Amino acid sequence: MSDQQQPTNLVTAIQEVSEKASLLVREEIELAKAEVTEKVTKLGKGAAVAAAAGIFVLAASIMILFGLAELAYWAIPFPGNQPFWGYFTVAAILLVLAALAGYVAFRALKAGSSPTPTMAIEEAKLIKETMTAEHPGGTV
Repeated sequence: MSDQQQPTNLVTAIQEVSEKASLLVREEIELAKAEVTEKVTKLGKGAAVAAAAGIFVLAASIMILFGLAELAYWAIPFPGNQPFWGYFTVAAILLVLAALAGYVAFRALKAGSSPTPTMAIEEAKLIKETMTAEHPGGTV
C-alpha cells in the first residue's frame, strides 16, 4: 500500500463512520418521536375514558340525589303531602355540607395565608448582628 492510498482510505472510513453515526442519530430521533406519539395517544385515550367515567359518576350522583329526595319525602311526614319538600330537604342538607366544607377550607387557607420564612428571617438578622458586631463571638 502506498502512502497516498492510506490517507484516502482513512478519509473514506471517517466519512462512513460519520454517515453511519448521522443515520443512527436520525433513527434514534425517529424512534423517540414514535415512542412519544404512542404515549401521547395512550394518554389521550386514558383522558377520554376518565372524562366518560366522570360524566357517569356525575349522572349517578344526580340520580342518587333524586333518590334521596324521594326517600326524604317518603320518610318525613311533610304538611300537605307535597313531594317537593323532599327535594328542599336534600338541597338544605347539601347547602349545610357546602357551608361546612367552605368553613374548613377558609380555616385551612387562613392558617397558611402568610407564608413568610420567619426562621430564615431570624437567622439572617442573627448573621447580620454577628457580622456588624465589633467583636464577633463575644470575645474581646
